[in-house]
Amino acid sequence: MMYLLGFASSYLIVNRQIRKKGLTVPRDFVDSLYFWLIVGLVLGARLGYVIFYDLAVYLRDPLEVFRLWHGGMSFHGGLIGCVVAGMLFSRSAGVGFWQTADLVIVTVPVGLGLGRLGNFINGELYGRVTAVPWAMVFPTGGPLPRHPSQLYEFLLEGVLLFIILWRSKDKVPGTGVLTSIFLMLYGLFRFSVEFFRQPDAQVGFVLGPLTMGQILSTGMILAGAVIYYMRRKT
Repeated sequence: MMYLLGFASSYLIVNRQIRKKGLTVPRDFVDSLYFWLIVGLVLGARLGYVIFYDLAVYLRDPLEVFRLWHGGMSFHGGLIGCVVAGMLFSRSAGVGFWQTADLVIVTVPVGLGLGRLGNFINGELYGRVTAVPWAMVFPTGGPLPRHPSQLYEFLLEGVLLFIILWRSKDKVPGTGVLTSIFLMLYGLFRFSVEFFRQPDAQVGFVLGPLTMGQILSTGMILAGAVIYYMRRKT
């Protein structure tokens, strides 16, 4: 449900931006774009989870990859899938990739925020054990109170990131810059929240005190910095 609400919200906001900016795009551009993005997201998120988080299990039982109802989706994998799908679609439609990316990226925090609310409602992806006054006991997290890290991510990756991108969308110079800002800020917010989030049981800590989410988010920050440097004067 949260995926559907996120894509519907993104679709409406992108159409609004196109009308407001008076952009000339091919007929059915947005409809076709979102078909490609949904396919890229699902494939990328699933394969990303398989590769980054639980490869051993899927090597033992490859058919588990197709059992989506068992859960297991990676945001970083989904992002890569959307980027690849967006590049392929933009080339086929004859529309600039970075212009398309900037239109869509400002809406991504809406989907992220809804997704984190869904995680909270499901009692999944909870935080580490803590004694803070707002700690909660999650049904599958044992008897000890934990950080509601899903709500931290909702506020940072959803609400705050959307406000920053929305207020910056008509001010930043060059196409692709808005996308680079998203990559750097999301990476920073996710890296920070991971210190409060319970690491995935099958992975644990990957490099010292760092989790897989922090390693992948560091890559996002670096990629965003490179894109910003390359696109800031275009």
